[in-house]
Amino acid sequence: MTSPDPGSAGNAAPVPTLSRRRELGAASARSLLLTVLGEFVLPRGEPVWTHVLLDVLTQLGVEQKSGRQALARTAAEGLLQSTRAGRRVRWSLTDDGRRLLSSGATRIYSFGTETAAWGGRWLVLLVSVPESRRQLRHRLRTRLNWAGLGSPTAGVWLTPDPDKQAEVAEVIRELDLDEVSSSFVGPFGQIGQERQLVDQAWNLADVEREYHDFIDAVSNADPTTPADVLREQIHLVHTWRRFPFLDPQLPAELLPGSWVGAKAAALFHERHDLWSEPAGQHWDALVKAAE
Repeated sequence: MTSPDPGSAGNAAPVPTLSRRRELGAASARSLLLTVLGEFVLPRGEPVWTHVLLDVLTQLGVEQKSGRQALARTAAEGLLQSTRAGRRVRWSLTDDGRRLLSSGATRIYSFGTETAAWGGRWLVLLVSVPESRRQLRHRLRTRLNWAGLGSPTAGVWLTPDPDKQAEVAEVIRELDLDEVSSSFVGPFGQIGQERQLVDQAWNLADVEREYHDFIDAVSNADPTTPADVLREQIHLVHTWRRFPFLDPQLPAELLPGSWVGAKAAALFHERHDLWSEPAGQHWDALVKAAE
């Protein structure tokens, strides 16, 4: 069990079903705030009063102090901007915030739905970053993991999706690593086995366990009141947004038999469709009541 976030409040609200499983309740206040912004503020394009955001975060188990800190931090990062009306403050997304959340929403809501046939070719990236530059190594690892690449050994990254070459090149360019990087595209050679390479580059057993936890938690969620639906919808999206980092979405030829990812994706979309309307209606009611 991962330690709870410092911003979680044990007596703030009933803990949603999706946060009872391993890892699912350890979200930071800022991370939950971004999920709320992406799910409800982004599509509506309207500013929201501070206390609406804080009240929703409180229902998710976040103390108000941590919620305010999350708002301040997100604004300092250039994703939110505030406007004051007397003693009240409301928040709206900046252009950078809209771009970031729109990109994330596209990835999150489409994840697990692509089933294109595999052409049998790999993209291999060689990049050398000294151990002493730990922050840069972390940024590179985070960006490449998000793109679905795995690393079988230090300095080597790969994916069975050569179409990601432009995305990977952009990462290398933005991190100023062009001079220490090179890439290759082609089929697997005669030495070794692709399945062994996959096992070295990705821990699919851990990913599969995470999917089973997700399925168990979502299957047990049965919200009844509008507030319950809103909480479960936020936790549903918040939990699912982790999987683009965890699951490289390998072609079927490289996956274990009976891969559970497709079942998890189908369940996510089923529950998201089921809860979206009532959750959105409750959100709109909260915003209207605050006016």
